[in-house]
Amino acid sequence: MVLDETIFSILRRKGTRIWDVAPETPVIDALRLMSDKDVGALLVTSGTELVGIFSERDYARKVILADKGSRHTRVSDVMSSPPIVTSSHQSAEQCLRIMNQHRIRHLPIVEFGTVIGVISIGDLVNWYMGRQRQEIQDLNQYIAAAAS
Repeated sequence: MVLDETIFSILRRKGTRIWDVAPETPVIDALRLMSDKDVGALLVTSGTELVGIFSERDYARKVILADKGSRHTRVSDVMSSPPIVTSSHQSAEQCLRIMNQHRIRHLPIVEFGTVIGVISIGDLVNWYMGRQRQEIQDLNQYIAAAAS
């Protein structure tokens, strides 16, 4: 299995669509966008600068458990900041390590100060499972050819 495949190649297949909100966005509006787009996190940007990430985990821990209101709390008050980021040249394995080390589920990919995409833990799990399926198929073909 090729664990050194770069995130750029995974991002190219996945797509580079980014969903973001401004820091002053009310949490309720961010949650609506997350629901509409079926994503678990949004980038928080100020102009073109990435200033944080707002995730379902941030909502659960910093709004619900803190007994704050979703309508009057701004994303900047509960986002994770500074965001952990990586470059598109990192391997999938390196990104998995970064995500595990920092206990995060979403990793923005930044090149020359610009966000070019986001990889989730689900994206990496799907990539890994696809690689395993391919390796099993290759081994089965090899065994079948050797048995002939």
